[in-house]
Amino acid sequence: MMFAATHTLPPKPVFDHFSSRPSASPITTLPSPARLHLEHSQAHHYVFSLHLAIARGPPREDIIYATPKAESNWMYPPGCPPEQQRPLTLPYYQNLVRSLESTASSLNLGEAVVRVVDPNTQPSMGPKNLDFEGHKPKRDIGISIWLAATDQNSIMQMRTILLGKCPVCLRTATIDIDSDMYFDSEKDGKAREKIQEHIRNIASSTGTDIFVLKPLEDKAQAAGDPEVDASQSNRLRLKIYGDYEAVEHAKTRLLTMIDDMLGHFVQGVYHEVSIHPILCGRNRKNVRAIEAITNTAIYFPPPFPRVYGFSNASGGQRRHPDEIFITGKNRDDIARAEVMLVEVQQLGQHSYVKMATLNPRKLDFILLERLDEVKKIMETNATFIQFPQVGAGTSAIRVSGIETLHIERTIRSIMALAGQYYEATFWFHNDNTIPGGFQIPPDVNLPSVLVDVSSNSLADLAFHKNYFEIAGPDWAVRRCMELLNSLDYIRRGGQFQLRVKIELANEHKEFVAGKKNGKINKIMGQTSIHILFDGFNEYNFYIDVVGSNYDNVQHGLDLVEQELPASMSFHVPDSYHKRIIGVGGQHIQQIMKKYSVFVKFSNAMERGSQGKVDNEDLKVDNVICRTPARNAGSLELVKQEIMDMVQQVDADIITESLEIPRLRQRELMTKRPVLDALERKWDCNLFFPSTETASDFVSIKGPQWQLVRFKDEVLGLLEEHHQIRLVWSPELGVAVRGSEFERDVVSEAKEKFGITIGVDNEPTPAEDPKELAINFFYARNVAGNLPETIDLINGYLAKLQVRFELVKGNLSRPKSDSFEEFAQYFENAVLQTPADQNPLNRPGSRLSVDVSSLYGDTRSLHSEPGQIDTVQEAFYNGDRRRSSIADSSMIGTGSVSHPPGSAGSASSHGSYHSRAASLGSDWDRISDVSRTG
Repeated sequence: MMFAATHTLPPKPVFDHFSSRPSASPITTLPSPARLHLEHSQAHHYVFSLHLAIARGPPREDIIYATPKAESNWMYPPGCPPEQQRPLTLPYYQNLVRSLESTASSLNLGEAVVRVVDPNTQPSMGPKNLDFEGHKPKRDIGISIWLAATDQNSIMQMRTILLGKCPVCLRTATIDIDSDMYFDSEKDGKAREKIQEHIRNIASSTGTDIFVLKPLEDKAQAAGDPEVDASQSNRLRLKIYGDYEAVEHAKTRLLTMIDDMLGHFVQGVYHEVSIHPILCGRNRKNVRAIEAITNTAIYFPPPFPRVYGFSNASGGQRRHPDEIFITGKNRDDIARAEVMLVEVQQLGQHSYVKMATLNPRKLDFILLERLDEVKKIMETNATFIQFPQVGAGTSAIRVSGIETLHIERTIRSIMALAGQYYEATFWFHNDNTIPGGFQIPPDVNLPSVLVDVSSNSLADLAFHKNYFEIAGPDWAVRRCMELLNSLDYIRRGGQFQLRVKIELANEHKEFVAGKKNGKINKIMGQTSIHILFDGFNEYNFYIDVVGSNYDNVQHGLDLVEQELPASMSFHVPDSYHKRIIGVGGQHIQQIMKKYSVFVKFSNAMERGSQGKVDNEDLKVDNVICRTPARNAGSLELVKQEIMDMVQQVDADIITESLEIPRLRQRELMTKRPVLDALERKWDCNLFFPSTETASDFVSIKGPQWQLVRFKDEVLGLLEEHHQIRLVWSPELGVAVRGSEFERDVVSEAKEKFGITIGVDNEPTPAEDPKELAINFFYARNVAGNLPETIDLINGYLAKLQVRFELVKGNLSRPKSDSFEEFAQYFENAVLQTPADQNPLNRPGSRLSVDVSSLYGDTRSLHSEPGQIDTVQEAFYNGDRRRSSIADSSMIGTGSVSHPPGSAGSASSHGSYHSRAASLGSDWDRISDVSRTG
């Protein structure tokens, strides 16, 4: 059957068969119902929806530079009204829709029509405005594609072609670059032409669009915050727009460009993509060890080359799937890294391979929606999964790895993802009640109905003769069934059979069925439906919920889902297992009976460690609690009761993120022996992100009560630098170079705050200096002491009555604690300023306090002779916790200006000395890990 291609016409109302409210979205007209009514009984109809979510272009005021066509693709035209600023109106999306329409009109296998739905103007469908508990994802643009052909194979071929023309996975990525690299200080701060040309070449060769953006405002105020690296204040942002593979390629090219500008060498090596996970090791353990030992950076390509089949119309080149980039400070380091990669590869020559079968539709959903989760599964198990191209219609995947246990875990994890998608069928019986059996009324535009239902429910929908097929996430299938059942001609279509297929792991079959199928028999008796167990593969089976009444099937489906297993896993040190289980398991049996929850413990040997227990194995979840979904609320109670029997120092394993710029991470990785000693000392772990992600966040994991100290010592390994520039004057030069400054400021800052102060060399008589630079050197964990150090300098200059003017280094001072609101009364209450001189008594005046006088005069006011208050002692020794610190004050003209409602406070005096001398070397163990995986 052939149909003539249709083209875009003016908007018309949609969902007129559900709601009278029109949609403002542009619509492509579908074939008329009169023509289709004559042949729809022989045609196969299929509708699938693509929902793209992507960030809009950056604000124009933040743009420093943009590659050609970047602004025209991702920016709204100047003067565009806010009500028209929707993703649908961006040129990139409009070009995408035109490309899909052109491809659809050129297909000769059947009929294909593309229709765009704007979620922002799409009306609600059906009798209820159901959102299924917030499961509906955020969408910027929806593209629904209707296909019709005489056979199913033609449908699948057209779907594959159209998926290859659409960037189904649009991405953005951001990379930070120092402004000194981008701007040329010798040319009045103008952008370097060479780097702009290189950015243009990368955008052109990869088919992406790149913006150079200003630094984030909150990063510009980072100095003095121990949670943020002060070096981030002047970093520009390179933001990349495009499809998944193109963005990953462009990001790696930009990262290697930055390494080249830093004077590093760049070398490409080739290893087959299927062994890349083996080279990385579990959780990238091997590659991190190699990078730490050789002081290099290793960039791996995306693990799913060509999985989407999308080819950029602008001619962008794809990265070779086997190419790995290595950057280092010298050729010898790169050569050592290459040798170590080859050594790890030799261990993977005896790898195992296993094939597994999935439902083709579910496989496509996993590729379209869960690719990041699949990547995480591969990294966790050091395995490689060979997927077919999306839309290919094949069901086989290939999993390879060096241990069969990890291969099995990988396959089971993928099967668990497949279980989150349902399949359903509406099958109408041809009986004598309706002449000719089930028929669509002549006045119904069937393609329009199918597109409306699919675009609103986000499920794939097919129709042929007298049955509908539905596939998608569990909540989407439920929504689609509800919308179909709400149609009058569906309800009047005679007898039908509604079947919903749930996929579940074989190990849960007895759990769901109950003793002697008691649970299932009870549900069937309550709802008058049939529930069948049907085998699918060696890992999963199907639960078929079948009935002839929609309400009964929905009720039965609810009851079945309540019997599905809900689980929770967490970590308990192996040394506590026997105590928790009790003699003969009596204790844990009481807990399980009390909450109706099954609890299972696993030790290191059962987890497959094979006698090699390292810190990574000690932190994995080794306790699993399982109960029916209807009793899921008891899982947290069971966990709490179990953790009550664990000492506080070992309980509550948590994970936190720590912001460390990626270039500083390399510096930290070279201190691997020190980090290993800290991990053993505090029983915590530090995990670096993969190099190609360019992430500024590392993860730390461990007991909640130990994590704070571990975090503090890790930050103590990072050196920071901050600079303040003042207008030079002879009086200022003399004040900061005298012995009194060295004694009262430099030595005190070093002893009390752990911060080293350095002043620029004294100028010669022939020089005419304009600025005086004061440098602060400190460890990251004492960054909170920087404001107090600046206050110390400020007070010293105020005591000498030296006036100065700030050029650079102004720091904000947010409120630190509840005591700040009383700062306006501090001078009057403690220093007892005469009433006629008190600035508080002068209307409109601001309080001016000599901060240097506060360090010695107030200490004796709160203590009796011979007694020392421990809290005050800690205060004046600088030992307060950082939770109460404030940021620095502003440097003024010889005095510190405190507006009402703000005041300074002392901060913690953490250890800032390097602990490398007291920590043992552990390079041999790292080398062994990199070789053995």
